[in-house]
Amino acid sequence: GRALAPFSITVTPCDVPIEWSILVYKPPPGKAAPGKAFGLPRQRQRKHNLVSTIFNYKGNSVETYMGMSSHSALYLLEFLSTERDTHITVYLTSDTTSGHLYPELPGDPRIDVIGVGHTTVTLAWKHSPSVLQHSEGIQYCLLVNEKHNYKSLCAAETAIRSSGMKLPPTVALSLSPYLLEPQQVMILSNSELSIINKVSSGEVRQVCMGTKNTYTVPNLSPNTQYYFDVFIVNLLTNASAAYTGTFARTLEEPEPKVTELKDGKVVHVILDGKKQKFYSLQYQARHKKIHFTFQLCRGQIRVHITRNGKTVASENLSGLRYFSLKGKLLDIYSVQLRSTEESNSSVKVLASPHFHKPLFPLLPESLKIKSFSKLRTCRSVTIAWLGTQEESKYCVYRKRIEEDQVWRELQSADRCSGPESRHKSEKVLCKYFYDLNLQRAVTTETIKGLEAGTLYLFDVYLFGPSGIPVRYHSKVVKTRKKC
Repeated sequence: GRALAPFSITVTPCDVPIEWSILVYKPPPGKAAPGKAFGLPRQRQRKHNLVSTIFNYKGNSVETYMGMSSHSALYLLEFLSTERDTHITVYLTSDTTSGHLYPELPGDPRIDVIGVGHTTVTLAWKHSPSVLQHSEGIQYCLLVNEKHNYKSLCAAETAIRSSGMKLPPTVALSLSPYLLEPQQVMILSNSELSIINKVSSGEVRQVCMGTKNTYTVPNLSPNTQYYFDVFIVNLLTNASAAYTGTFARTLEEPEPKVTELKDGKVVHVILDGKKQKFYSLQYQARHKKIHFTFQLCRGQIRVHITRNGKTVASENLSGLRYFSLKGKLLDIYSVQLRSTEESNSSVKVLASPHFHKPLFPLLPESLKIKSFSKLRTCRSVTIAWLGTQEESKYCVYRKRIEEDQVWRELQSADRCSGPESRHKSEKVLCKYFYDLNLQRAVTTETIKGLEAGTLYLFDVYLFGPSGIPVRYHSKVVKTRKKC
């Protein structure tokens, strides 16, 4: 007798159940297996007992057959789909050393949900023996969707295809590792790759995370059920095995706390861009005409104002912004503030009836400070700024800074903080002025006693009738080096 060689065949149905069989043709003793054995009419082969079925399976699970082949025998695989046209993947190998076999699942192939947040879910699973034996070319991939779990990677891919979505080439690659070519494989296995597919059934998201066996899924929606499937993928043989899928529901978004706005009282709202992104204020109108004033202190904030549930204003704030609104007595106004960046943002909010004396000053056309390059000397700088039609107090401050501090100073400035936050030595002067003709409401000031070739940061504060300051945009000017 000739030596027997081991072989294994793994079949993955990609959507509907199928039936498959392995038939073996053994020629009568003394005859070599004819090249066209299966060209013979089936009945004649069967009659000679030359053909026997050695394996048969019905269902839609991944199934593996391992056996020994003799050199004189011929094998035939038969597949039958009873429901409809379908996809399957077939993997055959005669090299049964572990590197070429299907990736193995651990004894306990469950996925544990170890943490749930409003927009995140953290998962962990036991390592596959394949990863522990040889990690190169092997990695974990995770699928996330809102509909159901998938039994295999190709089942997920088929679902996306059948939803009528055209897969961009990169997605086709990422969703089925068995389409990968070796050079693309390596790119995938080194870095985490995340692809989101919008399909009719919500989105299917896939992330490959190398050989890490825990992962926190980010950017989920609050109070939503998600299904998670982990696959162990051998990128060299294109084979993948599925852990037992799991599901989890994200937490509900906490109700933002609501602060009452009182007539003429300024509320300072600080939004931490990471944890507290929203802030709600409520105001009940005791007059028909009311004003809302917003002074953006730092960061970026979007404001959304509703009256009795209907939107009356929605925009991104900058500087000082007034809204004059007209409604009925006892209307309920709701003000929603949302930070639109990661760092801290803050804003001052004021609601008042229209006849209240304004707390914030009347603003000029522009809050820019102009410096006259030609009038610069080694010891002095000349600046100008616009005023308004009402007499107001303006104070000028200066501060020496280094080249590398400019950007930080301009970025970190709290636009609501008044001169009280400044050192006394930085104060240059205060003056009052106004002009009924707006074209002429401009003032200039020459600031002396500076050092040559030095950078200075200039600030102008405008004080309103109630003493609330508004700060102009800081100006950086350098004195001349040589005169």
